[in-house]
Amino acid sequence: MSRKPALKGRAARLARLFPAGRAKAARTPFVLLVVLLLGGGLIGLLVLNSALSEGSFQLADLQKRTKSLTDQEQALQRDIDAYSAPDALQRRARELGMVPGGDPAFLGPDGTVKGVPSAAPESAALSGPVPPEALLPAPGGPAASAPAGAPGAQAPAVGSSAPPVPPQTAPTAPTAAAPSAVPPSVPTPTPGR
Repeated sequence: MSRKPALKGRAARLARLFPAGRAKAARTPFVLLVVLLLGGGLIGLLVLNSALSEGSFQLADLQKRTKSLTDQEQALQRDIDAYSAPDALQRRARELGMVPGGDPAFLGPDGTVKGVPSAAPESAALSGPVPPEALLPAPGGPAASAPAGAPGAQAPAVGSSAPPVPPQTAPTAPTAAAPSAVPPSVPTPTPGR
């Protein structure tokens, strides 16, 4: 007498909603679906983690490269500042044979002259411009450019970092027959200024 009592009323209606024979068969697809969702989530997390770590490595490489380029830019800016310093400009101008000028005079728009011009100082005017050939090193070295007993020849100082002083000669008129071996200097624009 293992017969179950018959359900009545509300309990009977609820019992009809749950099938009695197929309970185990209905659970198998649900369990497989849950396992597949958990496995897919785990694989997705692994892929996401590896992509994030790869991105962090690329970011570190780019930061190193940015630091290197910033250091290089600062070194180049220091070089530009050193070349544009007043003492460096004055030294290079003297190497090219330029002398400081006297007081200038200005022309007004109506043609009037304002100010009194003056000539360059005597000491600078006597030396004259240095020809471009004197600025180039001689093929035999600095000693071959002038004989030892020649006037204006100077022995270079040992351990001196100053450029050799070219001999002072009287300025000569340029000849049109021989073209200059030195190309004309073209000013280079400085970026960012």
